[in-house]
Amino acid sequence: MTGRPATSVLPPTLRPWLGLIAALSALVVVVLGVMYAGHGESGTVDRWIIAPTADSLRPPWRRVALALDFLGEPVGAGVLLAVAVAGCLLLRRPRAAVFVVAGAATTVGAATLLKHLVGRTIHGPDNLSYPSGHTAFFTALALMAAFLATPRLGLGRTAGTSLVLIAALAAGAAMGWAQVGLGAHYPTDALGGWCTALAVVPATAWLVDRTADRLGERSDRRTADAGRQARH
Repeated sequence: MTGRPATSVLPPTLRPWLGLIAALSALVVVVLGVMYAGHGESGTVDRWIIAPTADSLRPPWRRVALALDFLGEPVGAGVLLAVAVAGCLLLRRPRAAVFVVAGAATTVGAATLLKHLVGRTIHGPDNLSYPSGHTAFFTALALMAAFLATPRLGLGRTAGTSLVLIAALAAGAAMGWAQVGLGAHYPTDALGGWCTALAVVPATAWLVDRTADRLGERSDRRTADAGRQARH
């Protein structure tokens, strides 16, 4: 337990705020899911923002949106994950590497499950839209980067929480804009994806830390027992 603060992927100083944010985000995901369950068109909130099926982006912004969209596709997402995991391993942070993989997997898994549970569609009955998996994944990646950067930068509770929220907002807004602008999602789909990441990533970080700590304690006990047996 001695080295835990240095290796934890969920910064201890941020836990109270992140717990509250995760709970509120989960509530938003549920409320929006109930509101739009089984719908196949934009809602009132969506129409306040933009006609989501207009696909109205033109060059050069369309190219920017397509590039962002690619980063949420399997190939682009795989490249981002590979770079992130390689960076963690180069920094000798194996727990962080596990967290990156687990955080991405649980976030995308949760978004996929919610799509089938809610059943909201766009452009036909075969295109499930709520929540946006692209937005959820991109936000999750930004959140994980902020979590890992907070202790390395020596940030306290206020600065660390600000970094986490700014990173999540920037990533979610960028990918959400791309998805809505390309007509792939309704605005509330993007909001749901953003909140899905905010709810899932802190919980995943907590589970990774707890599991790693327990495994470490068991390893320490076995080492201590082996040492005692060797002395006797």
